[in-house]
Amino acid sequence: MGYLSAVTLLWAFSFSLIGVYLAGQVDSWFSVLTRVCLAALVFLPFLRRQHLHRALVLKLMTVGAFQLGIMYCFYYQSFLYLSVPEVLLFTIFTPIYVTLIYDLLHRRFSAWYLATAAIAVLGAAVIKFEGINENFITGFLIVQGANLSFAIGQVGYKLTMEKENADLPQHTVFGLFYLGAVCVALPMFLLFGNTDKLPTTDTQWGILVYLGIVASGLGYYLWNKGATLVNAGALAIMNNALVPAGLIVNIVIWNRDVDYPRLILGGAIIMASLWLNETWVKRVQRQKALNKA
Repeated sequence: MGYLSAVTLLWAFSFSLIGVYLAGQVDSWFSVLTRVCLAALVFLPFLRRQHLHRALVLKLMTVGAFQLGIMYCFYYQSFLYLSVPEVLLFTIFTPIYVTLIYDLLHRRFSAWYLATAAIAVLGAAVIKFEGINENFITGFLIVQGANLSFAIGQVGYKLTMEKENADLPQHTVFGLFYLGAVCVALPMFLLFGNTDKLPTTDTQWGILVYLGIVASGLGYYLWNKGATLVNAGALAIMNNALVPAGLIVNIVIWNRDVDYPRLILGGAIIMASLWLNETWVKRVQRQKALNKA
């Protein structure tokens, strides 16, 4: 849990840095490409051929393509439609996706997961009840694309490492994770990027360098390494520790005009859905498994 907790604190600032200094000012496709390229440069020197085999290369690149490449493509676009607090709160679904994917891989499914997701949607509606429009709905769906991609990547990495030699030094193969992300980010920038909206200030360049080397380069390695050391339930819970941490940073430092009553009420409903998922629903699932045994 130490790795996951440390990265949670590290990533708490990333949401606001993107929303305040980059979103709408710097081309999002360029931001994504810059982050994954810088992160790749951090870990490519550590690659060791003796630890690589074709199956592992393909798996890690696929995991990176989902968890970082595709996720970032959705994630950065969401800031064009939503505020930072809204983006943060709508990541609440990620633990549900993590649990669902694990269960589906083990041929299990519970409709109660859909019920908890519906409660979370209700919380989202409360936050934006007077401002629900096409842009808001689009932003909400884009965040879910990011959440699902992030969940697929986390589960994929955890399962991949569980099948590898326990003594494998993960830093000697992790560069492949970022290469997979580059394989997504580069064509997206070439197809959709706007070269007229490149960074123009030292602050913007500095934030991109920080996000690429520290938040992405160091952060994703530590997060995925931590994911291999905990069970699926703990991983799902730690995904949502980002929400309060990111909200506190954003509200205290940057977003002082937020509608607190609505944000608190909607956030409470969303957190209640998580509590229901992590306690009652999972308890029912465990009981069913015991009865079958």
